[in-house]
This record gives sequence, C-alpha cells and structure tokens, in this order.
Amino acid sequence: MPFDFDLLAIGSGPAGQRAAVQAAKLGKQAAIVEQRAGIGGVCLQSGTIPSKTFREAVLALTNAADSLTRLGLGRALPRPTAAQLLARVDEVVRREMDVLEQQLRRNRVEIIGGRASFVDPHTVRIESAGTSRTVSAASIVIAVGTRPAAPPGVAVDGETVLTSDDIGTLARIPRTLTVVGAGVIGIEYASMFAALGTTEVTLIDRRERPLEFLDAEIVDELMHQMRKRNVTFRCGEAVARIERTDGSPSRIAIALESGKRIVSDAVLFSVGRSGATADLGLEHAGLAADDRGRLAVDTQFRTTVPHIFAVGDVIGYPSLAATSSEQGRLAACCALGAPARPMAAHFPIGIYAIPEIGMVGATEHELTAKKVPYEVGIARYREIARGQIVGDESGLFKMLFHRDDRRLLGVHIIGTGATELLHIGQAVLGLGAGLDYFLDTVFNYPTLAECYKVAALNAANKLMA
Repeated sequence: MPFDFDLLAIGSGPAGQRAAVQAAKLGKQAAIVEQRAGIGGVCLQSGTIPSKTFREAVLALTNAADSLTRLGLGRALPRPTAAQLLARVDEVVRREMDVLEQQLRRNRVEIIGGRASFVDPHTVRIESAGTSRTVSAASIVIAVGTRPAAPPGVAVDGETVLTSDDIGTLARIPRTLTVVGAGVIGIEYASMFAALGTTEVTLIDRRERPLEFLDAEIVDELMHQMRKRNVTFRCGEAVARIERTDGSPSRIAIALESGKRIVSDAVLFSVGRSGATADLGLEHAGLAADDRGRLAVDTQFRTTVPHIFAVGDVIGYPSLAATSSEQGRLAACCALGAPARPMAAHFPIGIYAIPEIGMVGATEHELTAKKVPYEVGIARYREIARGQIVGDESGLFKMLFHRDDRRLLGVHIIGTGATELLHIGQAVLGLGAGLDYFLDTVFNYPTLAECYKVAALNAANKLMA
C-alpha cells in the first residue's frame, strides 16, 4: 500500500531534524511532527540552547564585573535580573528556531504541528487545537526526547520549586538555592547561580561523588572552584521530603534521610529525566517502553518493530545533542537502505558548568581497571600565556598516552574554552595518532591550544625517566 511519507520523525529536536533532513537529501518524502508551538524540541526550547545561552549571559556580566575589580576600578556592575538574563535566551532561541525552520523547508521537509500517537505500526494520528489528522509512513523515527522527573510530595510552581525546564520562565534570581541531583544538569545550574551571586547554593546527591564518569582529578578541581563560590556539596545524602514553609514569601524546606534540614528560597529538582513516550500509544505499534519511558534499540537504532526506529535522549545514554543528531542521520540511512558508517567510537563530552569541562576518550580509572599502561601529560593554564591573558589561572589540561606505543588514549580539560579545545584531541584520537604528533606540531602562540604541546612535553619527560 502507498504511504503518505517515506519517513516520519516524531519530535523536532536534533535527532528528529537530522533524520528528516537526511531522508530528504536521499530524495525521499519526509515530515516532522512537533507538539510544541515551535520546532527544536527540548534542546532548543528548554534544554541545551537556553541553558548554554543563560550561562554565557551570566559569564558576560560576571566577567565584566571581575575585570573592573582586577583593574582596580571597583565592582560597579549591579547584579543582573532574571529578566535581563532571559531576554538574551529568548533572542537566541527565536533566531535559532528561524534557522531550523528555514533549513527544514529548504529541504522540503513537511512540518506538522500537533501531538502524535500511534494508530497502528505504520499510522500516526496527529491532534492539534481540536483537529485531527492521520498520516502513514513507511518508516517512523521516534525522537520525542525526555521530561524532567517530578519532585516528591510538592508541586512544581516555576518559582520556588523548579525543574530545569522552568529556568526559562524564572521571575527572579533566588537569594539561596538548593539543587537536588548532582548530574550534568544539576552541576551546570548550581555553578551558574553560584557565579551569578546567589549567596548560598547547596547541592544534594545520594552518590558519594558527582559526575563519576569524568576524570577524578577534573571533578576535584570543579568541586574546589565551586566551593570557592559558596557551593556546599551534600554527597551521600538522600531527600526524604520537600515542603513549603509557612510565611510570606514562602520558602522551601528539604528534609534529608540523615536528619538534616535545609531551607532555601528555591529548590531545583534535577534527579534524572524520563522518556516522553507516555502519550504515544506505543502499544498500538507493538512497542513498550521501560519504567523510565525509554525505548530499547539495536546498533542501528531499530526497535523491536523493524521499520520503527528510536533516537536521541529517548533511548538513554549518552543523551547529548551532538550524538542524538548523528543517531538520527544513521537511523534514516538504515531505514532507507543508504550506506553509512557507524558512529565514531570517540565522541566528545562537554559539561557547561562554570568552569567548563571537556572530555574525550578513556579516563585514568578506566585504564587502571583494564590494566592498560599509560602516562599522564599535564599543562596548567597559569603556565600558558593565553591563560594569563584571559585571566584563567586555575584551568587544568591533561592527556593520557599509552606507555608502549605512545598512542593518545584520552583528553581531559577544565577551564576556559575546554569544550572547544577538546576537538583537537578528538581528531588525533580518531586518527590513531599520539604523543609524537603533538611533539612535532607547531601551535599558534599565544593560544590555549599550546596546552597540547606543553602536556605532550610533560608526558615525554616522564616516559624518558
């Protein structure tokens, strides 16, 4: 039977966009269904782009104030308001949405607004503003993303009880803040509000250490710098209940299982996210999600129903915008029979905290567990001319090399430009090169990229000892 589309993507985040555009570039009829008012999904409207723009707005204002202090001119800049910070966020989101819409229309991808749910494995009903439309597709890509987990026992109000999706509508900057969950989102926002001047930020997590997938030394430096900005870490602690206090204005009291009680102006609950699959009618397509709303897929992102694929955050780790985009492209190629290489083994990880963190490849604890002999090369921003110029004396850069064949095994950075600087190491890692490349290569001076040379020389000296 003929279908309305060759490929239908449910969700317009990076994964859905890339799947639809790839299908269009292969000469197929493609469409995207999006239930929000605009396209871009969580990534554009409440996740990656807003949070990173918020961070840059915080940095722009706080760095300007810090520069005045260093120059002996006083800290003349007032603390920015939520409205000032979010005005920049709204501007960037609008512009990016326009760019994405133009890209989709230029590739003749049809954009269908409304909430999608399966009628059968090839058919989807789309409901919007009291109207309903049914479309069919030969292949369907589920790219609906995730929703934040709800805090226990208290309703989210967007003012005193927040999730990460509520930062974009924040009316005021809280004087004190408690963040529950020291994952990537919790760490990023805790560091932003601390840099912004929130007088007391408390970070709670039941794990003994945050961000355990990162290099331990990098995490230690991050915690050290955040503590200098009055962030208190309550690791190994679990929340028993969250309550609003009496009085005006109302505050938030968090009772911990250990008996501790923390009171703050607001709480940001960031304990995981669940796949946004509850309303999809998966049972009509012969699919079922796990207890966190996620879908299982094979190495080609195919679900248990051969013509239905799932990509992006809805399938879990690594839940990065960049990897989600590539997953969407690969799923479309597989669905339409186009040749494609598998995703590269070494993808970069960026943590947009203040300071930012970049990582690619193996960590020291992974190599130790596998009994891989390695050597460490270290460079510190305070020893790099560019580090002095930009005023970052605490940045740390490290590379891991195999002791026998000198191959690069991992790059770990904390400091200014870490998420950009990382890509040089990613390229070298992907090409299988190593220490000798960095020793023989000339890097511009003064740049932060000089860290590669300094760290390589440091490692080479250790290998000669």
